[in-house]
Amino acid sequence: MITDPQTGEGFDAPTPAVAYANAPSITSEISAVLAMVSKRSAERRTGLSAAPVDDREFWLRKAALLDRIALEDHRADTITAAVEATAPLVALDREHPGLVVGPHHPDSIEWDPSHRPYVRQEYAAWRQHD
Repeated sequence: MITDPQTGEGFDAPTPAVAYANAPSITSEISAVLAMVSKRSAERRTGLSAAPVDDREFWLRKAALLDRIALEDHRADTITAAVEATAPLVALDREHPGLVVGPHHPDSIEWDPSHRPYVRQEYAAWRQHD
């Protein structure tokens, strides 16, 4: 079976259309992620650190945002940014496996060659519980 991280074909995960069906607009999500960046920066200046669940929401929303942008803009640098944005989420989920809400863990063979479909799985599940 051929797998395509861009379309989601061949992965046991929601397609981009399903995963992002009820997502806020890209513009709204950019604003939300930037607000989270600002909050995280202020917390770091005061010596506070976010709980893993708060970190996870940030990394999930950032990765999903960049995935959505890459779905519209097929340039190599945009796709690379979307792929790279999955790494912090995957690392956090490996460290805190109880935060994973979808059926497949980030280390599943299901995600070879990309974790972008993993982000879609987790984003769709997060939106259902949000």
